[in-house]
Formats: sequence, structure tokens, C-alpha cells
Amino acid sequence: MTDWPEARPNDNRGGRYGRGSGSAQPEGARVMRQVRRGPAAPPGQGAYGGVPQQPSYVDGQGHGGHDGYDSGYNTGQVYGGPGGPGGGGGHAPQRPAPDWRRRIKVTAITLVTVLLVTTVATYFWADSKLNREVDLSKVIERPEKGEGTNYLIVGSDSREGMSDEDKKKLHTGSAEGKRTDSMMILHTGGNGPTLISLPRDSNVEIPSFKGSDSGKTYPGTGRQVKLNAAYAEDGPELLVRTVEFNTGLHIDHYVEIGFGGFASIVDAVGGVEIDIPQDIKDTKSGADLKKGKQTLNGEEALAFVRTRYALAGSDLDRTKNQQKFLSALANQVATPGTVLNPFKLYPTMGAGLDSLIVDEDMGLFDLADMFWSMKGVSSGEGTSMNMPIAGSSGGNLLWDKAKVKQLVNELNNDEKVTVKGN
Repeated sequence: MTDWPEARPNDNRGGRYGRGSGSAQPEGARVMRQVRRGPAAPPGQGAYGGVPQQPSYVDGQGHGGHDGYDSGYNTGQVYGGPGGPGGGGGHAPQRPAPDWRRRIKVTAITLVTVLLVTTVATYFWADSKLNREVDLSKVIERPEKGEGTNYLIVGSDSREGMSDEDKKKLHTGSAEGKRTDSMMILHTGGNGPTLISLPRDSNVEIPSFKGSDSGKTYPGTGRQVKLNAAYAEDGPELLVRTVEFNTGLHIDHYVEIGFGGFASIVDAVGGVEIDIPQDIKDTKSGADLKKGKQTLNGEEALAFVRTRYALAGSDLDRTKNQQKFLSALANQVATPGTVLNPFKLYPTMGAGLDSLIVDEDMGLFDLADMFWSMKGVSSGEGTSMNMPIAGSSGGNLLWDKAKVKQLVNELNNDEKVTVKGN
């Protein structure tokens, strides 16, 4: 009896070692297809051609000379050698170290791209919201342009877009149309900004002008009126023409804001801190403020800048308060807490741009220059003053012509202003 089972009946595979074979010689590889490792076998060798032969036997009993029958499991011949599945001597392949330099570079490029796209989108959004409604090309006989840039900043009593509840809350009344409530010239240049208030009761001459709507030229007759009457008669274009004629100063840009827009900007920026020099109570403007440093909301701020009857200097004191507050507002808008906070920046820009009326050539960079210059006035880098006044006649304030001429010459030459206002 042999150690191997008998061959199955009708097994025509001949005498082979293995299943049912009584042969002492091993059959070719057939039980498990092996993954070829190393050089291919010569054609015709092996049971399946191209499969390497099994290890040789020494004693015919399946035992080798040393460790016995080598099935190939210990050498990795069955499931592959190093680098193959299950190979590598039992060690898993190591993952390559992360390339931090590349990751940082990709992250930086992504952030710069996002910032650039956001900045460009914000610019076009903001530019599209500017209300460019004033055509300064309609202004005739203009003085020569000097050094620096001159902005005519106008606060109107326009109630456009305000509900009855808003008008009651802000104590604006319900008068139709709009008039100028404040007028200022802001000069920017190489010697710091200069902010000059033009009292609304200033006595001025209405010169010849071209109608903003009719296009008809109206000759000058020497009419003497209060400055705010020019705006009421034919709007921003005649106001610019009147200011230029009576001062000799070329106006480069026009900026106007109404009651509602002013209050909205103050609220959007979170209020404006200001030091009020005295207690103010005025039923006409609605002001009821205590002396000292405090933060004013939109309603309180509008009441503060409109108050005149509760002040000893009336309109002259009011213009000083307006300058002081507008400079403080510009300073608040330009702080990192507003500029770097999108939850403050976009509402503030939206409220401001929606409510501003500017000339057709006004750009966002011009507007930014105006705000930064007003911030400079509040920080002490510039000068704020009233137009020099020599006296009054019939309720109209008369300008000091000699001082006005000197002031305009200094501004036109972008020199340090030495003239003192009221």
C-alpha cells in the first residue's frame, strides 16, 4: 500500500503524482495558478506553459534536503514577492511626506484670487450705486482750475424716500421740494485739507447762468440774495455757478446728501462719538442733548447738525457743529472696525451710496479722497473754518472781500491757509 490514494476510475491523465496518482514523481503545477515571478520558463515547460516549475524533490517523498517540502509560501512565490500584494516582508508601504511648501503656495494663491475677485466685484457694485445726476458742463463762465481739488458738499432738506413716520421721527416737517441746509467747500492738496463752511444766509449775487432743464441762458441782473436761494431757484448747477462767481474758486466735484440718507449712514456705522460743548434743546430740530462726550444715533445726529435757534451764534455756530460732526463721521467710517468688517462696511457703503447725489465725473476714488480728507480735518491734520464775515445787512451775512480773496489765492496755489474765519 502506498501513502497516496488510488487514482479515480477512468482518470486518463496517466500516472501522475497527486490526486489519485500512484506515481512518485510530482505532477506539474496545476492545483493553484501561480503569479509568475522572475524569468519566464522556456516554451512547453510546465503544465500551463509559462508558469515556473515547482521546486525539485530529493527523496521522492516530498521532502527536501533541509527544511522539507517548499510550497512556495515561505518565499513569497505564491502571492508575490516584495512590492506585490502581501509582499514586502510583511511591511506596509510608507506614505510620502506632505509637501507643505506646495500646500502653502496653493492656499496663498487661492486667498489672493478670492480677495481680488471680491475687491473687483465690490468696486463695480459700489460704482453702479452712485447717483451721478449733476452735470457741471452746464455751468458757464467758470474760473480757471487751480492746484488741488475742490469739493462742494451740500446737505439738503430733501425728504425723498421718507415715510410720514420717518418725517415725524426725524422732525423734518413735510415741505415739498428741497433746499440747502448746509454748504461746505473741502479743498484737498499738498498742505493738508481745508474745510470751509458757507453760511446759508451769506449775501451773494446771482450771475448769468444757463438753465439746467431749459438750456436757456439767463443774463445776470445784479440780484443780491441769500446763498441757499440759488439752489432753490435752479438746483445744483446754479449753486455751483453762484459759488464760483462770488469766490473765484473752481469747483471740481459736487456731493449732496438728504436728511434720510444722513441718518441712515450714521445708523449703519453704529453711531458716531462726539463731544458736545453745551446742553442743546431745540423743539424745531428735535434736539435734546446733554453736554459731554457721547455716541449719537442717526436721529440724534440729524437733530444736532440742524440746530440753529438754540445756539448763540445761530447759523455760524451751526456750521461749526456740522463741520465737527461730519469730520467725526468720516473718522468713524475710515476706522479698521468699519473698513475690515463686512457686516459694517457693506451696510455703510450701501446707505451712503444710495443717498448721495454727485456730479457725472465723480468716481469712487474721488469719494474716498473726500472722506479721507475730512478724516484728516478731525485728526488735526487740516483746517476747518467759516467763510470770513465782515458784518450783516438785512439779515444777510456779508463776506469780508479782502480775506475771501486772500483765502481763494492760497487755495488756488495749494498753499497753507493763513486766513482766519469766523
